[in-house]
Amino acid sequence: MLTKKEFFSIIIVTLLLGVIISLLESLNLFLVTFLIIFLIIFINIAAKKILAFYLDTDIETKIWEVKQFGYQKHLHFKENIQAGIFTPLIIKFLSVGLINWMACLTFEASGKTYRAARRHGIYSFSEVTEEEMGWIAGAGIIATLIFAVIGYMIGQETFAKLSIMYAFYNMFPLFDFDGAKIFFGNITFWSFLAIITLIGVFATILII
Repeated sequence: MLTKKEFFSIIIVTLLLGVIISLLESLNLFLVTFLIIFLIIFINIAAKKILAFYLDTDIETKIWEVKQFGYQKHLHFKENIQAGIFTPLIIKFLSVGLINWMACLTFEASGKTYRAARRHGIYSFSEVTEEEMGWIAGAGIIATLIFAVIGYMIGQETFAKLSIMYAFYNMFPLFDFDGAKIFFGNITFWSFLAIITLIGVFATILII
């Protein structure tokens, strides 16, 4: 289900977020945080891959990278910057430890080789549409929120809180985040998920 490259990316991000969130207060807290974050990310990615499979699409999860730093094409770095690693560290520092940025992973999608023949009979239509990308990204957000509710109901409040925050940060319609894919794929769908996610955030503040 996961390639070695995907698994390696997930482990790196999980370790990073585990350290940032637990602040290494104790080995036990770090290990618990690590396992919770790994489970949250796994659920999110698994939901995307399941829907992608039914859409005859392959997706590859990777660490969020930034190359261009302006609107003009010539304004770009020589090498891709691993923003998914540096951004959480920078935001944690600038916010004096108050904000735990969790949007570190993105994904790329491509149609399977038999997709066009099966659906249209010609290969020129094998590309994955923006709307389909949005539905795939949305599947991850929905699964994350559903499991957050389940976690709260069975008494796993930390898991519920981190799940909701993971969904919240990934819903930003910026860069290559899930939120951007959903927003440009179907703005109505994005609006619905954004409202649900915000309700979840307020619930964590008031209840959890």
